[in-house]
Amino acid sequence: MKIGFDAKRAFCNSRGLGNYSRDTIRLLSEQCPQHHYALFTPKINESIVWSYNEACASVERPHGLLSYKILSSVWRTWNICDDIKRLDLDIYHGLSHELPYGIEKTRARRVVTMHDLIFLKNPELFPLFDRYSFKKKYTHGCKTADKVIAISEETKRDLIEFMHEDESRIEVVYQGCNPVFHQPVSQESLEKVREQYGLPKDFMLIICAIERRKNHELILEAMRHPQLDLPLVIVGRPSEYKKHLDELIHQYGLEERVIFLNALPTSALPTLYKLATVFVYPSLFEGFGIPILESLTMGTPVVTSEGSCFRETGGDAAKYVDCHNAEELAETLINVLQHEDVRQEMIAQGLSHAQKFTDEAIARNLMSVYNKLL
Repeated sequence: MKIGFDAKRAFCNSRGLGNYSRDTIRLLSEQCPQHHYALFTPKINESIVWSYNEACASVERPHGLLSYKILSSVWRTWNICDDIKRLDLDIYHGLSHELPYGIEKTRARRVVTMHDLIFLKNPELFPLFDRYSFKKKYTHGCKTADKVIAISEETKRDLIEFMHEDESRIEVVYQGCNPVFHQPVSQESLEKVREQYGLPKDFMLIICAIERRKNHELILEAMRHPQLDLPLVIVGRPSEYKKHLDELIHQYGLEERVIFLNALPTSALPTLYKLATVFVYPSLFEGFGIPILESLTMGTPVVTSEGSCFRETGGDAAKYVDCHNAEELAETLINVLQHEDVRQEMIAQGLSHAQKFTDEAIARNLMSVYNKLL
């Protein structure tokens, strides 16, 4: 089978969509090397380091005039179809909501992954132009695809409700996490990372984009509870929302209890999870919530939000709270932190639950989607 991927975000995006793309390409090329994988990208960000089985994959980039920066997006949106024909692909998989225009004129069967519809569920979080652009791209991707992959049952329900998709065209295939989170962490690494970033002995942790939807402010409000005296480590790229958090930190007198970290290598994240006493993730909405799975895989208790996809990702291992109730969050965290038996039970359940998201299971489910189309 010859399978093409829209790999732009795999090569250029360091956040969630990039991680999903890299992990999909990596695990399929490793688990199913009998197939050939064509990775289409207009450019390559050399600062993003990742690996896949190069023996069964090729990187396809624009050439001639289309290789210039301004025109490379034209290639990805339109002219890529010429390369799909040239390579005689059986499957073309858009890994992040999009498919190229004109792909229906090729013989390749079309698959698109839809991660979430946050811009429709919470439009107030997005500028008007972004909402218009997303709606156009997402609608075209869904309507053009032969199969739509949803990364959770929550996303599947949203596709049916907001995009009016036919349920029979949607397949739920969960994502996994980077294999670095499945590797043991040495005591030496723990001590090195703790010293390098000046981390306290015990702390709460949140790792994600620093943006309004992630709801960091609820944690800061919870930290005003007199019994919740643990410091908080926030890992993520700064944004305008950070200014708001800085104001709250000053208002609540938390300057000595909040540590911001940025630009950490992926290799340091497993150690950070392992060092944390509890991972707290009160996000308003997610398509899947990969940090939850990463934390469970590393044996760190998770407190996250009720609703959305969170119970799919966290199962019975995590504790769930109202993402608008700081008092409930504080009391739940205090219970986890003060009762070692509760912590140990959450750790054991988390390690067990994480086994549902293995490379083997995900590769098998993705290949099942592809095979149904041929």
